Amino acid sequence: MAFFLCKQNIKAGSKTKQNTMKKLLTLAAGVILAASLYAGEFPDITIKELKAAIESKKVTVIDVNGSESFKKGRIPTAIDFNASKDKLAKLLPENKDTLVVAYCGGPSCQAYQAAAKKAKELGYKNVKHLSAGISGWKDAGEKLDKTN
Repeated sequence: MAFFLCKQNIKAGSKTKQNTMKKLLTLAAGVILAASLYAGEFPDITIKELKAAIESKKVTVIDVNGSESFKKGRIPTAIDFNASKDKLAKLLPENKDTLVVAYCGGPSCQAYQAAAKKAKELGYKNVKHLSAGISGWKDAGEKLDKTN
């Protein structure tokens, strides 16, 4: 009888572990889904990819860090969104398939969304986000444009 009860407890413990595991997997899937949705409607671009696009002149870059920061140093070819948001349509290329990249301070900064959304509203279809931001660009040892 003791063996039978012990076997029942093992089965019950096993079932509890399975239920717990199912709950954890469901939770993990939910977190991953939420994170991908939070990642936003604008896909990320790496520093390496952006640098190559700049070198091949196949991108328009928008800096959303503010005009003072822009003057101190920005990613080469960047447009100062703060100073240009009202005339952004004139500064962006005619081809709506052109890559447009918006960036701000770094991974936790969400200010880039203002420029990305504006570009999307203007009809641009290939809008991306440099989540590394200006801080990541600097940390990677990339050059800044400081011309006025």
